[in-house]
Amino acid sequence: MSLSPSVDDPAPPAVDVARTWSDRLGRPSRGPLLLGLVASLMMLLGSFGAGGVLLRDPILTNSPLGFWRYGHGNQLAAFLVYGGVGLMVWAWIRLGRDVLAGRACGRAVLTTSAVWTFPLLFGPPLFTRDVYSYLAQGALPLFGFDPYAVGPEAMPGVLAENVHPFWQDTPAPYGPLFILIAKGVAAIAGDNMILGVFLMRIALLPGLVLLVWALPGLTRRLGGRVPVAFWVMIANPVMVILMIGGGHNDLLVIGLLAAGALVALRGVEIAGRDVGPAFGIALVTMSMAVKASAGAALPFLVLVWAMRMHGTQFVRIMKAIGAGIVVFGVTFAACTLAAGVNLGWLPALSAPSMIVNWMSLPTGAGELVHSIVSIFATVPKQVFVNIMRAIGVIILLVLAVKQWLAARDAGPDIIRRAGVVLLLVAILSPALLPWYVSWGVTLLAATALSLRWLQVVAFVSPLLVIFFYPAGEDALYNPPYLLFCAALALLAAVSLGRRDPLRLAAGARSKTPKDSPAPTLTSVPAPDEATLATAAQVEEPAGPAPAGAQQHAG
Repeated sequence: MSLSPSVDDPAPPAVDVARTWSDRLGRPSRGPLLLGLVASLMMLLGSFGAGGVLLRDPILTNSPLGFWRYGHGNQLAAFLVYGGVGLMVWAWIRLGRDVLAGRACGRAVLTTSAVWTFPLLFGPPLFTRDVYSYLAQGALPLFGFDPYAVGPEAMPGVLAENVHPFWQDTPAPYGPLFILIAKGVAAIAGDNMILGVFLMRIALLPGLVLLVWALPGLTRRLGGRVPVAFWVMIANPVMVILMIGGGHNDLLVIGLLAAGALVALRGVEIAGRDVGPAFGIALVTMSMAVKASAGAALPFLVLVWAMRMHGTQFVRIMKAIGAGIVVFGVTFAACTLAAGVNLGWLPALSAPSMIVNWMSLPTGAGELVHSIVSIFATVPKQVFVNIMRAIGVIILLVLAVKQWLAARDAGPDIIRRAGVVLLLVAILSPALLPWYVSWGVTLLAATALSLRWLQVVAFVSPLLVIFFYPAGEDALYNPPYLLFCAALALLAAVSLGRRDPLRLAAGARSKTPKDSPAPTLTSVPAPDEATLATAAQVEEPAGPAPAGAQQHAG
């Protein structure tokens, strides 16, 4: 008997390797993916001239490429950055349409976001100089200085000279966990600022990994959709351009926040006992050990823990508060001891309040009242700002307590209310910087969001990116610039729900509404997310969900 195959036997099926990899990556749409990649490459190239460049760049200074930083070269670089921002927003809106129409699953959004993000890991910081402050604050302990007692100016050299002048004499307003991370990066990079910026971005990427891990589980429990949550948080220009391109430590804050919320809700069983809330409080405490504002979520995780206990509501809450304080104390003490610092960062928390701009609602209200009064009399502005800030803090406390009381025994809705309070902390605090909005939106992105709220996200997010110039200076008091950008952001928001809102396509103006109906946005879940997603109905919003030479180091 011959063992050789007959010529009539069918050939084994060929493996479509390309399709296999496409399936694994979620079959992302090429249009948004490539458009965003071009945008990132444009911003990367432009950042070497118009971004937050070093004062003395070892590569570009005194080289044939030095023209890129000055004169017409700098203008061309700025054109590339702004052009890249515009293309990135366009790509993001197109991706959002695919998500709402059910053409893009969560994995496709992640793949697209990764392609957009990768180039920006390698350039100078964009729209900020805060990463230089991080490196200097991490180096201070290495040179024997207390980062909570002195500013970078105490340590002359390349590390301090690139810090914005406003923050030269300001102690670090960050918690011990971040000082530990910054100290490690500074120890490895030394005086090599280019390596330091890159390593700082890499050190903060675990926050992105935690966020990607936590969002699907949160959406299952809070009623949201995985692709929408990824579109709001991971593919958002605020994430790609500011958090990654700018290298902000808020990336670590929101990653730990999301992971802590999920672990608390889901639970972790050890020796027959559910210790999930304890681990969740520990993770959020670590988030607070980066930025204190994350601590606003801790009282809500206490309520999650109380639901797992026995007794009356009051008794359960008291037990959970006591246990939560113990977990918080142990975790925070461990971070402090590991960093080798003390509690001096608590007085330094007032540092961001030195920032005065209208992004903070109380501060903006104070400036507005001062402008009106100044028509009739010459009075100092700071008095009005301080009064309005005090009122803002009172309003914040009242609203936070109201949300906490309403969250008792509310189940997973506790986390949504925590997101609301974190958002209120950002916009009602004395100072607000664009990336602060991400604190609350991280949790709210996992809830059921209507088209209206997604359009609010689409409008606010591009504005948060351009509120500062590419080099990191303040653009908040340039009305023509802001009005022009706001008009484009509004167009982007409208475009999310209506293709070609300006009717620029060939023949669009000659068609009647019946001939050109608006696209339906009812979602058809992708096969790999059929159990996670629900139809994205176009409905009125049920809750808030936004996005998300002035100085900033927050």
